[in-house]
Amino acid sequence: MKHFFNRRDNIVTEALDGLLRTSAPGTLARLDSYPDIKVIVRADWDKSRVAVISGGGAGHEPSHAGFVGRGMLTAAVSGEIFASPSVDAVLTAIRAVTGKPGCLLVVKNYTGDRLNFGLAAEKARAEGFDVEMVIVADDIALPDINQPRGVAGTLFVHKIAGHLAESGESLAAVAAAAKAVAADIVSLGVSYSSCSIPGQPYEDRLGENQGELGLGIHGEPGVEKITVQAADSLVSIMTERLSAAMKPDGHYALLINNLGAVPPVEMSLIANAVLASPFAACVALTIGPGPLMTALNMNGFSLSLVRLDTEREKALLSVVGPHAWPPAVAPHAVAILPAPKIAAAGTAAAASHDAGAERVLAAICERLIGLETELNRLDAKAGDGDTGSTVATGARSILALTKSLPFADRAALFAVIGDTLATAMGGSSGVLLSIFFTAAGKASGDGGSLAASLLAGLERMTFYGGAHPGDRTMVDALSPALKVLAAGGVRTAADAARKGAEATKAMRKAKAGRSAYIGESDLDGVMDPGAHAVAEVFAAVAGVLEPA
Repeated sequence: MKHFFNRRDNIVTEALDGLLRTSAPGTLARLDSYPDIKVIVRADWDKSRVAVISGGGAGHEPSHAGFVGRGMLTAAVSGEIFASPSVDAVLTAIRAVTGKPGCLLVVKNYTGDRLNFGLAAEKARAEGFDVEMVIVADDIALPDINQPRGVAGTLFVHKIAGHLAESGESLAAVAAAAKAVAADIVSLGVSYSSCSIPGQPYEDRLGENQGELGLGIHGEPGVEKITVQAADSLVSIMTERLSAAMKPDGHYALLINNLGAVPPVEMSLIANAVLASPFAACVALTIGPGPLMTALNMNGFSLSLVRLDTEREKALLSVVGPHAWPPAVAPHAVAILPAPKIAAAGTAAAASHDAGAERVLAAICERLIGLETELNRLDAKAGDGDTGSTVATGARSILALTKSLPFADRAALFAVIGDTLATAMGGSSGVLLSIFFTAAGKASGDGGSLAASLLAGLERMTFYGGAHPGDRTMVDALSPALKVLAAGGVRTAADAARKGAEATKAMRKAKAGRSAYIGESDLDGVMDPGAHAVAEVFAAVAGVLEPA
């Protein structure tokens, strides 16, 4: 798996500097102890309140440095990727931000973090600092284990403890609240891939149709392998297990966390699956979905819940400085507003008759239907071989509306044809022709002649489609035909269209349309199918209006 980095030794320090360079001026800073000691601190900190410090290995971004700021962390201590920071690094952070009110260390329940943060706390106390520590062990993947892992639920502690500290609460009050919160958090993760560490070979331990349920945030294997399945089914499994570990009859805040590589569209779908399920009845606040505590590029997500009371809810709703923290919202139904009502195609104007217009339209549609095989054959040499079928479908859809069309009202007739082709033909050709007839109908309604209205349609079609004469498209036949229509009549226009279509055989390089992706040798001597269709349409009209 490929990664963007310069040297493996510098990944973390350069990433932290990138965070600092893109944060609001005056909000964040780092201590001058790089590269061995990597500490990010609030630049506006005055030590007048309790400091809240957290950290751990890198690779969980935006945790932990991304949550340093007003209302959350005072400092974050970073190790290398998935490696706990050293005792000296943690102690340096304590010395840098702790004043008389003291500090709280928020630690995830991994052995390295507990030992390094714990020894640093002991040393800081020996130096006279007032230090408390809370250990978060929110992972329920292994319900019988004595030391559950600390995962994304740790962020609840960051937020609630940070709010209390910002509000001026004492260290004893902040620490007591943090420990109570930590005891009321449950989390569970799932992934369809392991993560890839920059600079190390990647080995995916999962089969093509396998995922893992109950995994940590360091790439360690999950508790069990599962099959890839529908999101609703997966969410059902996770919420059932979370429910079993939650205290009954409570209201909870839900954190929906992207473990790194799940696309936003899938994370929103997952959020919908959770909040549209019966499980949502116990959810009073939602945070996310988003990447909050990641595992590098793991293609997975986790759900974390914390039991709410009035104070916790107030803390989670409070505004904070770090932009990586999304605001909490109360779950709510999807808002639905009425869409504007418009007349259906074919009903905007009453049906009317014009014998000449009816004969012309029927001749055009029948000619295009008869050309289906030939146009498909031409398109197979320069595209995906469906032009004939697409055009024939559009022609059949128009013929089906014959009895309801407003033939005596040219502007309305063009508008109905435009609406019909937009939905019946599909692809770019249907949209282009819909633009052509819609614009022609508008021009005709404004008093334009037939030729002028059709030229107005061509101008709009080329504006949006980007094709011009010489680009090897239907415009090569349509443009010269319409330009001579008013002065020379239909037969002259048909001749111009035929010449334009024939000219596309010598255009070895297409500049627009799907043919633009085809090699020159494959186009040599092949007429553009769209131009051929246009020439045949003019020939059909000439046969009706100016028979030889």
